[in-house]
Amino acid sequence: MFGFDTTPQPMSRSLRVLAALLGYPDAQLRSHLTEMGELLRDEQAVSPSRRTELDRLMDSLRRADPLEAESAYVELFDRGRSTSLHLFEHVHGDSRDRGPALIDLGQTYEKAGLILAEGELPDYLPAVLEFVSTQPPREAKAFLAEMSHIFNAIFGALQQRDSAYASVLGALIELSGETAKPVAPAAEPPLDESWAEPVVFDGCSTQGQARPGQAQPIHVMRKGARIDTREGAAP
Repeated sequence: MFGFDTTPQPMSRSLRVLAALLGYPDAQLRSHLTEMGELLRDEQAVSPSRRTELDRLMDSLRRADPLEAESAYVELFDRGRSTSLHLFEHVHGDSRDRGPALIDLGQTYEKAGLILAEGELPDYLPAVLEFVSTQPPREAKAFLAEMSHIFNAIFGALQQRDSAYASVLGALIELSGETAKPVAPAAEPPLDESWAEPVVFDGCSTQGQARPGQAQPIHVMRKGARIDTREGAAP
């Protein structure tokens, strides 16, 4: 009986390319698109079919009007929880559990000698992938596998929007050894509706307002669009 080598193949450069592709599509990122495609082809960790999809994404970013590409990115990833690139949004939401989880993940980075950019949260997917890319292949694959259910959720939300960025999540799922199975995202209230300002209480969400005589719950509302801190950073 013949034995087969099951040692996970190197994927560090591919992970860094995927991390960069999920970053803000500024001029710095777009200037490296050709090089990024070559790195994916050279390492061959990503399947040929996914590489074809990623080539189409990179080509669309290359040909797009810069302002339109950047605006579309913000609209896609910063408006709504289902496509958020902050992974703990999908696990903890706004619960108090998110803070300790962020601290633990940040300490994991520090032990590996990695320092986050100022203002960047540890659960930001491009930062997570940068960390995973520093790990040996077996550990990297296991780390990705632990997050594959979150990747599938984002993958499903991106597919629902017919976004070419879904190919990046599909590639990540397959690098983890799992099969890409899109999960239908939960319905979210329209942004304008959830943040509508009542006449009396300016700045409050309309959700949770009580009728006269009814107890008024207090909600801590999550912040709106994230300010990207990676602009100008080399992929």
